[in-house]
Amino acid sequence: MCEICLLYASSCSFPGISGVIVVTQSPPDLTKSKGQMVTMDCNLGTVTNSAALWYKQVPGGIPQFVLFFHHSHSAPTYGSGFSSPKFTSKHTSNTDYQLIISNVEVGDSAVYYCGTWDNSASAAVSQ
Repeated sequence: MCEICLLYASSCSFPGISGVIVVTQSPPDLTKSKGQMVTMDCNLGTVTNSAALWYKQVPGGIPQFVLFFHHSHSAPTYGSGFSSPKFTSKHTSNTDYQLIISNVEVGDSAVYYCGTWDNSASAAVSQ
């Protein structure tokens, strides 16, 4: 049996204009056998009208954009090299999202990060 380890950060903080955004992920790590399905949860905290962005990072590599999903959209927007039905996302509320990976394989072993942004700022700064 081939086991595949999928890890992801338990929480990340993003400084925003109106304070700090705390994004919480669970469970902190997963081990699955080849061919199984993986579901990872992400809570966006106090951010209620934003999207979840998922990234994949293999050891020694840079994070790769997997997908972007907003609760008002019917389907995710995918990064280069990622697509449905292998990768998908769903939401259970305006703040709770899931990344779902079907038919996992060794190449899916990585750290997966969930992120968002606080778009409540009323002004933009440019240079």
